[in-house]
Amino acid sequence: MAGAWPVCYHGAMSKLECEEMLSKKNKDGAYLIRDSETIQGAMCLCVYKQRVVYTYRVLQTHTGHYTIQATGGMPEMLFKTLDDMIRHYKRRNQGLAMHLRHSVKRKTALQVRTPHQQAADGAADPPDYENVNADADDEYVEVLPS
Repeated sequence: MAGAWPVCYHGAMSKLECEEMLSKKNKDGAYLIRDSETIQGAMCLCVYKQRVVYTYRVLQTHTGHYTIQATGGMPEMLFKTLDDMIRHYKRRNQGLAMHLRHSVKRKTALQVRTPHQQAADGAADPPDYENVNADADDEYVEVLPS
């Protein structure tokens, strides 16, 4: 992404941490963006409404534009930046459960690593686990011997 990340982007955050943070805010229309836990490279736009957190998958196209994964009746829209997407969904009746009203800002500086840095880390430090059954919706992994 060219330029700075929006202040509502929290990077790697679990779904549970996200729900706790939005519930603590306790305002309809509170929102944040986090990395997807299930799809590498995707993000999630999470919006709070009446004690429920609605999660929308944000994908980046091969041209670098952002889109929210369309669901029934919601047309696909492309945005040059995450800020453009946020501005659009601040308007009412744009297909989300609730329009965006209250940005939940990250409190610390974001440590974003480039794909080159991530690849270098991966080569030097192999993962401690291996997902032997990637197709199953299973939270268990096989631990490799150390």
